[in-house]
Amino acid sequence: MSIFISPTIKKKLAEKHNVTEDEIRQCFINVEGEYLRDLREDHATDPPTWWFIAETNRKRKLKVCFMVRKLETPNGAETRIDIKTAFPPDLEDVECYERHGKC
Repeated sequence: MSIFISPTIKKKLAEKHNVTEDEIRQCFINVEGEYLRDLREDHATDPPTWWFIAETNRKRKLKVCFMVRKLETPNGAETRIDIKTAFPPDLEDVECYERHGKC
């Protein structure tokens, strides 16, 4: 499974949130809970948006939002994670993830 970040999102991550692609990869490796589906109507996407909160290797906590896409390639079907955004979570996000995302 690969992680894809569009040039527009990469720019926003760098300029607005000071988040790197490497930090996002670290969060996927370090996650200690489940992915939660974003059920808010104004954030509805097809495919659905998922999110989680995890720390980077330097203990920076990030909320990572993404979609899982099934793609057909010349080598067969592939699953790709498309990053929508990543940023330091607010207290409300942390509390929600502690209640619903932690195993």
